[in-house]
Amino acid sequence: MTNTEISPPVNFDSVALDSLLNDWVIALQEYAVDAVLILGPDPFGQAVDRLVLAVHPPRLVDAAKALAESQDFGVPWRDTESPMVAWQDIAKSAYSSGSRWRRLWLAYGYQSVVRVEFSLPAGRAFECFMFSARELHDRAEAAALVWSALNIWPLLKRSISELRSRLTVREVECLSLAFQGKTARQTGEILHCTERTVGFHIANAMAKLKVDNKLAAIQRACWMGAI
Repeated sequence: MTNTEISPPVNFDSVALDSLLNDWVIALQEYAVDAVLILGPDPFGQAVDRLVLAVHPPRLVDAAKALAESQDFGVPWRDTESPMVAWQDIAKSAYSSGSRWRRLWLAYGYQSVVRVEFSLPAGRAFECFMFSARELHDRAEAAALVWSALNIWPLLKRSISELRSRLTVREVECLSLAFQGKTARQTGEILHCTERTVGFHIANAMAKLKVDNKLAAIQRACWMGAI
């Protein structure tokens, strides 16, 4: 794991984000879903390092961290070209080797989990998990949960990014335009500023993201959900 300081899930300090997660859970009550979890890459860590970005309800943070620290669904999952969507009965593999996170979630009363991945550059991803207190009856129920995650993800991503990002609006704009292939001159024309000002914002972003080139800054900004 990375040696960088691990911050608490961002919804712990945001009433708005926690309310959004709570509304999502309420919308899924017919499927007995009353817990949701968002994992994301550690932008300053290795490819296998994942952080708990948000978990609701907050009392499940230890179970959430156990999942983040496991090898399940992360890089090994993507390296085997496994599907971006997964549906599992937690109890069936809770007592196999390396399933501490399953045992914790099972102890809290959860029987099923549906996971949806949102891919990022260089083998990273955001992951949404929805936990149900009962077994899902069929693929149609799992598909309904996946559909809910796809619908809410743009709003969740924006909310989480705004709480996590160390970058200013102008720095994000400059990196976003660079990601689109724009030169400093083109970016300056779009943002109505000089090339020197664009370079200033890019340099500040690089310093904040602890990298020494623009491409690496763009990549880390993507991993944070900023662009």
